[in-house]
Amino acid sequence: MLLLAIDTSGKNGSLALVRADNPTQAKIGLEWGTQEPTQPGFDVLELVGLEGRMYSAQLIPELQNALARQNLKKSDLDAYAVASGPGSFTGLRVGLSTVKALSEVLHKPIAAVSVLEAAARMTCVNGHVTVAIDAGRKQVFVGDYEIGEDFRVEQALESLVGYEEFFKALNESRAKVFSPDQSVRDAAIAMDVAIGSIASPQADMFARIGYQKIIAGETTPAEILEANYIRASDAELFSLPKLMPSRSND
Repeated sequence: MLLLAIDTSGKNGSLALVRADNPTQAKIGLEWGTQEPTQPGFDVLELVGLEGRMYSAQLIPELQNALARQNLKKSDLDAYAVASGPGSFTGLRVGLSTVKALSEVLHKPIAAVSVLEAAARMTCVNGHVTVAIDAGRKQVFVGDYEIGEDFRVEQALESLVGYEEFFKALNESRAKVFSPDQSVRDAAIAMDVAIGSIASPQADMFARIGYQKIIAGETTPAEILEANYIRASDAELFSLPKLMPSRSND
């Protein structure tokens, strides 16, 4: 199986071309203590960085270049994995629109992958794990997961929480939390809360999770694929009707 994985959820993103030749090894996740994905028969052919403000201009040319370097065509792709959120509204739309267009033309399956789940896989932990990603406006996207021994997510809860509420809850629970964002870790230090550091997931991690989903039949048709923003966009917020009653002129 030749997979294209795209992550355009954050300030910077990436795309990956991955060849997965051994479906029986899909359950293998991360090697303990290394934070390096390991999966027999799972070869990352290309991992290309993308600049956040240039996604629209870079994504298709970089994909074409990556395919050309591997002597491949778009029609050789067997499936797609894409970051579905939460994250940048504009960035997510670029990645999702690209994958939807390819899938509609080539009729190949899509696996939508949570950015928070990808971050959780970077912890090298199975069992209970919580990750936090900076959401701006002094808020964090929080993913709370139960990950099985085969590194499949068995339970998941994703939410948007304010810094103060989040750090207060951590102080009371003493739960072990990880974040790839320095801003979140710095805010935690200021609140006397410990948060572990993890690397930001790249497109190859989205490909690994997507591969698991695809062989398990957990795919999303292009016509219903949508971003999971967790919160409303600025445009939606500013378009809400005013709740204050209008004043009478009499």
